[in-house]
Amino acid sequence: MDVEVLGHVTLKVGDERRTPSAPKARQVLALLLVNANRMVSTDVLIEELWAEQPPRSALSALQTYVFQLRQLLRKIRPGECPKQLLVTTPNGYEFRVPPENVDLQRYERHRLAGQQAFQAGENMAAVEQFRAALHIFAAPPLANVRRGMHLEAEIVRLEESRIGVQETRIEAELELGRHHEVLSELSGLASQCPQHEGFHRQLMLALYRCGRRPQALKVFNQLRQSLVTELGLEPSRELQMLQQAVLSADPRLDTAERTPFLRTTADPAPLQVPWPTASPWKV
Repeated sequence: MDVEVLGHVTLKVGDERRTPSAPKARQVLALLLVNANRMVSTDVLIEELWAEQPPRSALSALQTYVFQLRQLLRKIRPGECPKQLLVTTPNGYEFRVPPENVDLQRYERHRLAGQQAFQAGENMAAVEQFRAALHIFAAPPLANVRRGMHLEAEIVRLEESRIGVQETRIEAELELGRHHEVLSELSGLASQCPQHEGFHRQLMLALYRCGRRPQALKVFNQLRQSLVTELGLEPSRELQMLQQAVLSADPRLDTAERTPFLRTTADPAPLQVPWPTASPWKV
């Protein structure tokens, strides 16, 4: 049985995909699957379903949803005891499944391998791992589930993770000298995310290396206008340094090696990217 949460939440056996029809049962399943092979406490599950105003029958209702999930598991895996898949623990429940059967955990494996390769300067291997991760994470997570506070927090975490993978993959591509190849993708991302400094920095660098210095400066001006007008902020020191480097045709910008204008830990975190209706991502 395969578990999918990056996209629609489903349990997959062969070509058949099954999902609970009841919204709250599906919500319970989603939280258990996102935390596959880890215990989720009863308190967290109740809080996810009813926030701070659970009914008096909350515990018995939760037990009913767990029973419905086990009934579904019995239909999907008739040869296995559902209580060994969806396990009751002293303080909650745990969905047990081999990690390689969970799309989220496969994504995490590729993400970590890509990060390690990138930090080691192995850009080709990093790109391959990041592309594999993004191929798995190609749709909005938990798309068919009503979300409470805990699932909403998981979605924010997953979206930020996906953004980081995408940005670091493009960084590795730039270090491989693939500025022409990523230019179209970066143009779409910068347009979609008008205040994301990381994508704008990469777009400026790609344009400069493609011999389009005026367009690189225009990208900076558009970002600055958006930040100043909407937030009252100037671009980060990193972006301002890059603008000056473009103006002076700094020779350091011509090399495909790791650029001297990378975001530092003191700079603000990248803004959250909304899920597009038509994905500009390349995987």
